[in-house]
Amino acid sequence: MKIQFLGSARTVTGACFYLRINGINALVDCGMFQGPDANRINREPFSFNPSVIDCLFLTHAHIDHIGLVPRLIKEGFKGKIMATPATADLAEIMLYDSAHIHETDAQWQTKRALREGKEPVLPLYTIDDVKAVIPFFNRVPYKKIEHTGKGIKYRFMDAGHILGSASLEIWFQESPKEKKIVFSGDIGRKGNPIINDPSLIAEADYIVMESTYGNRLHKAMDKTIDELIEAIKITFKSGGNVIIPSFAVGRTQDLLYIFNRLVREKRLYNINVYIDSPLAEEATKAYLAHPECFDEDAKRLLNEKTSKDAIRIKFVNSVQESIALNNIKSHAIIIAGSGMCEGGRIKHHLKHNLWRQECSIIFVGFQANGTLGRRIVDKEKVVRIYGEDIAVAAKIYTIGGFSAHADQKELLQWLSAFKNSPQVFVVHGEEETSLQFAEIIRKQFGFNSYVPNRGEVYEL
Repeated sequence: MKIQFLGSARTVTGACFYLRINGINALVDCGMFQGPDANRINREPFSFNPSVIDCLFLTHAHIDHIGLVPRLIKEGFKGKIMATPATADLAEIMLYDSAHIHETDAQWQTKRALREGKEPVLPLYTIDDVKAVIPFFNRVPYKKIEHTGKGIKYRFMDAGHILGSASLEIWFQESPKEKKIVFSGDIGRKGNPIINDPSLIAEADYIVMESTYGNRLHKAMDKTIDELIEAIKITFKSGGNVIIPSFAVGRTQDLLYIFNRLVREKRLYNINVYIDSPLAEEATKAYLAHPECFDEDAKRLLNEKTSKDAIRIKFVNSVQESIALNNIKSHAIIIAGSGMCEGGRIKHHLKHNLWRQECSIIFVGFQANGTLGRRIVDKEKVVRIYGEDIAVAAKIYTIGGFSAHADQKELLQWLSAFKNSPQVFVVHGEEETSLQFAEIIRKQFGFNSYVPNRGEVYEL
């Protein structure tokens, strides 16, 4: 078997791994790159012929894992897409939203290009391209072993990251015995809201292991929630708004769950929460359609009757409604995407609130190098938003305990379940983080661990 690391190698985004096993060509994830130079990288030709790929396994529905699937199909993929039912539903929502963003950005860039006498700009893919993706999905439940033929079988196990997220086990025949490679996917945290904890896997010959937070520890959830409450109270006392950049899938639903719980527990009062993201509303509907993925606490809350004054939540759909939020100067909690502030409605809210000392920006998710969110977290004095220089005067909070990614301790706990000594390929992390985590794996477990470069091929 050969594996090629086409993305998410010494960087967090662009997850894509190419497997050649017993005459079968398979991809695990086909994600979009984010950050500096992402537009160029996402438009690079695939290093393989999409028409020869027999199957694509998706570990979850975040864009850095599924964002290039429409391109893959547009350029000749004829195989099957394997995903959990919840991932398939969320992927459809995410890809339509992504296509809309690409079309809108291309229209705006084309207007400018034509004024400069340049060629029109084409979108990376269109809504019609996404429509072509949907029939390819095969919905595979957790824990069920499926066969692809030629002695290959696979199984999805709950990764506890977002709804439907999975670790992937692939067994293959390598004479004279069967071997197994495990893709961790993005591992979640034990005790995260709504969904079940990550499943543990006992055996593997090879592991492709994420390392997003492989060099740091998160705060405990109770301390994290205390920080959130304190930040909100300080901001409201100052007469400002709370702006929360958040991923529409996963983090937003977690926040809604937590706010609901805090109001029920009378730890917050009279809060108005605006979800300025049509995508988040669609994703929330998808969450409610998959209670089989919920943990026991979430199932209980779902079945409880909610009092009318429990929490005031407003989903904002139209552009006009979104613009109207700019008239609210205080006591609003506005949650909007994108989570790294690279696009979407969050940029408008930052433009109107980032320069106001009485406001707060609360980051509840990872901010990749080069993104607008990272520049704000790194306390740059001025950032550029929609062609304007905006002062960073608001209070900036980074509350890492909400992360849907396991921290170093939790990643090591997940690895400790393996009873043998697998070869570990460390991916999905900033380069320094991945290198540090690989060294920790070697020292703590004695596993052979390596951080591959993008494009590298290994024969297993």
